[in-house]
Amino acid sequence: MVVAQIRFVSTPPVSLYVHVPFCLSVCPYCDFVVYGGAAARGAGSRVDALVDALVTEIGLRARWVRDQFEANRSPLASVYLGGGTPSLLSASQVERLLAAAADGFGLAADAEVTLEANPGPADRGDLAGFRAAGVNRLSIGAQSMVPAELRRLGRRHSPADVARTLAEARQAGYENVSLDLLYDVPGQTLASWRRSLAAALRLEPDHVSAYALALDDPAAEGLTGLTGDHLPVRPGALRWRDRARPEQDEDRAAACYDLADRLLERAGLCWYEISNWSRPGAESVHNVTYWRRAPYEAVGPGAHAFDGALTRRWNAARLDRYLDALSAGNLPSGGSETVDESTATAELAILDLRTRTGLPASLANSPAVRPALAWAGANGLLETTDDGGFHLSMSGRLLSNEVFARLLPEPATVVAVA
Repeated sequence: MVVAQIRFVSTPPVSLYVHVPFCLSVCPYCDFVVYGGAAARGAGSRVDALVDALVTEIGLRARWVRDQFEANRSPLASVYLGGGTPSLLSASQVERLLAAAADGFGLAADAEVTLEANPGPADRGDLAGFRAAGVNRLSIGAQSMVPAELRRLGRRHSPADVARTLAEARQAGYENVSLDLLYDVPGQTLASWRRSLAAALRLEPDHVSAYALALDDPAAEGLTGLTGDHLPVRPGALRWRDRARPEQDEDRAAACYDLADRLLERAGLCWYEISNWSRPGAESVHNVTYWRRAPYEAVGPGAHAFDGALTRRWNAARLDRYLDALSAGNLPSGGSETVDESTATAELAILDLRTRTGLPASLANSPAVRPALAWAGANGLLETTDDGGFHLSMSGRLLSNEVFARLLPEPATVVAVA
């Protein structure tokens, strides 16, 4: 029996995530760290202050990395500007953030630089300017191509806006454009989901991410304290979720996923991770960093970083505290969690199983992994890969949470950092 000998050693980050926590309005289902309305635009906008703070934090985090890994660093392979709505930034602000990343960490000549954009005319931003600033991959938050579903989700755009945004992206020179879609949406049917997929595919995106709508309450999970990485959900949004949950259906969600996989594959977009499909060569370099359990740095309110070994760190979600700390030249408050090697092995197995590449045979023989794999195999949830490892079958993808729950041991130790 061959068992993988895994060494969990901290290494310098290969990717950088930059969180931009502003939207013109906050959708009722959204659990990301987002501030809407006056904070995003107008006389009370906090955008300029945020960009100043992000530049400062990038410099501080990069200095620490240089001190720890001076002799063993490579330039970043990817930068991801997420949110929120990063397309609310100006092209010059994006250029400034990328310059700070390049100055602090180094940026590979072929680095993937992704920016998330909302497709509405008021918030899609200067796509040509972003491209000139160094962004080379665009992720468009379409969510649905059905007008009634967009209205129910509180989205500000139309399907025509999605088409217009993608056309503008092509004109600006983007060769890798992704669309985000949601299923198990209140009021959705399998037929409306089929229409949404068909309309999205007519636009010929290079990449599609499709996620089941999750309606959680982060406060109930203890994530919204002063050092927490989430904000409390607004009362109106909580009421919206209470009304929406009874309209969700696990069987319909499974049928939606199966339909998406078949239609996307038929259109030449192959699944490479449970929720992601792409044309060959258009896989998200940045997200593959996460699924390979590689180290990444992160800046911005609520952003999470990982050392590639046993420790994750996050910034607290509160914007005022974040801006105050960095305006004084200090790192923001937040927290961290450290796992043991058995948990890290289980996490590695889960992330491998999320992907089409799958879990190598050597790791499958690990005592931390073998019992869960035996259960999954006995229930038809696994398929053998070409190198003798395993990935999830279609049934396994639909029941992936059952597999992962059997892999993951006790929770990690969480430490708050004031």
